[in-house]
Amino acid sequence: MSRIIKTSTPGKERNQLSKAIVVTVREFMRQSEPDDNTKDMIAFVILALREIAEGIEKSVAAWEKRDYWVKADKYRMDWMWVTPAEKALNKAFIAEDWAGIASQLLALMGHFNTIKVSDKHRMGKPWVGAYQEYLLTP
Repeated sequence: MSRIIKTSTPGKERNQLSKAIVVTVREFMRQSEPDDNTKDMIAFVILALREIAEGIEKSVAAWEKRDYWVKADKYRMDWMWVTPAEKALNKAFIAEDWAGIASQLLALMGHFNTIKVSDKHRMGKPWVGAYQEYLLTP
């Protein structure tokens, strides 16, 4: 049996999710009123933030195995905002507080301000169907 080479790393996944979040928030801000598509968008952002948080722990675990404690702690501190942001957005989403959701997304974009995504990106609509997946996750 040959060796399996994993080409996807937590860092690559985090970058892709971050770009997808930027695209989703841009599209959300273009909408005039909430609809089913809007629920997909917010659910996608919440799920993406959860994935990013899990990826942070995977990255840090690898560094801690090598005794890079300071680097691991600094990295955790740099991404400490992810879980509270996800929880606040989730709380506003459950309450259907669209003004609160918009303000949470604006605050979220402050963390992704260095990410550049062209208007002619090839990601499509990464949020499609995310609300159904959101309903299935605990």
